[in-house]
Amino acid sequence: MSKLSEEDIYKALSLVKDPELNRDLVSLNMVRDVQIDGGNVSLKVVLTTPACPLRDRIEADVKQAVMAVPGVEWVSVEMDAEVRGGGALRGPQPVEGVKNIIAVASNKGGVGKTTVAVNLAVALAKAGARVGLLDADVTGPNVPPMMGIASGFMAESEQGLVAVERFGVKICSLGFVLPKNSAIVWRGPLIDKALRELLHQFPWGELDYLLIDLPPGTSDASLSVAQSAPLAGVLIVTTPQEVSLEDAQKAVTMFQRLEVPVFGIVENMSYFVCPHCNERTDVFGHGGGAAAAEEMGLDFLGEIPLDVSTRAAADEGVPITESAPDSPAALVFKGIAEKVAALCSVLRFSEGSGG
Repeated sequence: MSKLSEEDIYKALSLVKDPELNRDLVSLNMVRDVQIDGGNVSLKVVLTTPACPLRDRIEADVKQAVMAVPGVEWVSVEMDAEVRGGGALRGPQPVEGVKNIIAVASNKGGVGKTTVAVNLAVALAKAGARVGLLDADVTGPNVPPMMGIASGFMAESEQGLVAVERFGVKICSLGFVLPKNSAIVWRGPLIDKALRELLHQFPWGELDYLLIDLPPGTSDASLSVAQSAPLAGVLIVTTPQEVSLEDAQKAVTMFQRLEVPVFGIVENMSYFVCPHCNERTDVFGHGGGAAAAEEMGLDFLGEIPLDVSTRAAADEGVPITESAPDSPAALVFKGIAEKVAALCSVLRFSEGSGG
């Protein structure tokens, strides 16, 4: 029997495709560090995001392909990730060190947009990504209490606004420097200036994903963010109610006009499961978010239940994805985070391939 070679391994893996990018792992440069010792083979597979939803499937496909090579007796696969950033040279100014900027938006208040933003940020961080979270709701910052940070705790600080890290997420919010219960009464130009400074003058460092929690509505803040930095995409948060879905469509229209990719719709407060009898109740109706997404030709990213523990976790300052990562609600957030990470990977691959 001829001696195993790296060429044999690469040839076998050239038949294994990344299901999201629809290209083989070898041509995508995902196969690294192939080592052969007799019939033992070890290698590394570098995914495009640590939050890859198909990680286990790809690992299984790689092992199966390598084990099918004559002479292979044992295979070890190390799974790693390397997030790709945008390479656009035109349009809004990139944020230094940040590879992907993702906005979380809604056209209606009270739909749980901030709850979605903080839990997606924590879910991505727990997957191993470097994550930042910008509270862009300048006049009503809600991120600090949901992440266990006291409002206004930097109000007397001489060093000004600095980042705070919680649960692996680097956070910036004007709520850090605003005394509790104080109000910001700013017109559009001041909001625009503040957001530009928070994006481009704040020391974000190296991040795979920067999530931006936008204020509700198609206001100056949303326009400023979309025009100040290259957004990889935006998630639209809604509830099953008809009026919320109509508002979601308005938000989608705004971002499409701004030529910002809309990743899809997230339906929050989708249903309630009784903790006593386990019966499901569709409090606000059912299927509206999926129907709206289909009508607009968008992805439906998931249904988040109306869950007491999620609300309690937010009130306590420890998001459900951190406090109970294996709970049904946390697993929904994790699934949405994986889908968003995959969409970023597809977008970056498309840019790189000229597609």
